[in-house]
Amino acid sequence: MSDPLVVDLFVEDVAHEVFVGALVDRIAREEQIQARVQARSARGGHPRAIAEFRTYQMLAERGALADRVPDLIVVVIDGNCSSARKKREEIRKATRPRLLDRLVTGSPNPHVERWFLADPDSFHTVVGHRPVVGRGNASVRTTSGSSRRRSDRGVNRRRWAASSSPPSSWRR
Repeated sequence: MSDPLVVDLFVEDVAHEVFVGALVDRIAREEQIQARVQARSARGGHPRAIAEFRTYQMLAERGALADRVPDLIVVVIDGNCSSARKKREEIRKATRPRLLDRLVTGSPNPHVERWFLADPDSFHTVVGHRPVVGRGNASVRTTSGSSRRRSDRGVNRRRWAASSSPPSSWRR
């Protein structure tokens, strides 16, 4: 039996780790390949994922990793309403030439949580609620069918109207 394919993940958070890890496992299963997936960075958001990816590459070049250099390195950061091309280029710029041939990038747009909601039937089976996902990048559709932007300051202001000190980012 051959050694499993070693895949190291650099992702923003646990939602990315769960989703991307399951995706890699499924592809490996479908291709009848054994894979060992290890999250190297899965906390602290986008800046930390990229910073830890850079540090990891430096250690790999020095031969200081406890494990061997992986077969694949998967780096996934949210699109945050930016183009996938821009995010891919950002990741590629952070990648040292020696590891470019092992790099796989991903950029859920706008956020990985939206990918979780892309299959409302499965979501309903697990959670017990059927989400209605809007077509806009950062929109949320309520059960009544109306749509709103998550960043709608007016909605947030009304929610905090009774508060004596709403968050400063909501003040004009």
